[in-house]
Amino acid sequence: MKIYIVRHGEVPHNVLNQYNTSDEDLTENGINQALNLKDKIKNLNFDIVISSPLIRAKHTAKIIVPNNKIIIDDRLKERNPGSLSGQSIEVTNREEYWNYYTKIQYGTSENIQEFFKRVHSFIDELKTKEYKNVLIAAHSGVSKAFSGYFEGIQDGKFLNRGLKNCEIKEYQLKSN
Repeated sequence: MKIYIVRHGEVPHNVLNQYNTSDEDLTENGINQALNLKDKIKNLNFDIVISSPLIRAKHTAKIIVPNNKIIIDDRLKERNPGSLSGQSIEVTNREEYWNYYTKIQYGTSENIQEFFKRVHSFIDELKTKEYKNVLIAAHSGVSKAFSGYFEGIQDGKFLNRGLKNCEIKEYQLKSN
């Protein structure tokens, strides 16, 4: 099965370089990014479209594949920054925040290993399905967890392994 993961379009907290837990919608630029992606993938057909429940991911999916039903899966939510929400991303060492092996806990943010476990359980469940092409609409952190699943944890550094806004990546998943 081919899995295509796309990160949502730009949202206000991306522009402000902030951690965020509020459920915000796409900016005008984010909508344009999604429209550009729609054009790039217009020849792909998806058996199923699965999205994070957050507005930015669902809205991106609705723009890029308007004729597909969208299934929501909570395991595709972005990593919860907890008490970091609303703060500049500069309040943390970003390299360390996205280090799979870190011993540092930033505020009440979701533990990266637990976050990856949540996303990986979603991918493991996909293995039991008979789809050919799957589109996943999610977040940068979720794309980092996908990278860890398909490309390995390696040195544990995930800061630069996430997708940019409306970037898409293809993975091959073998069924059980």
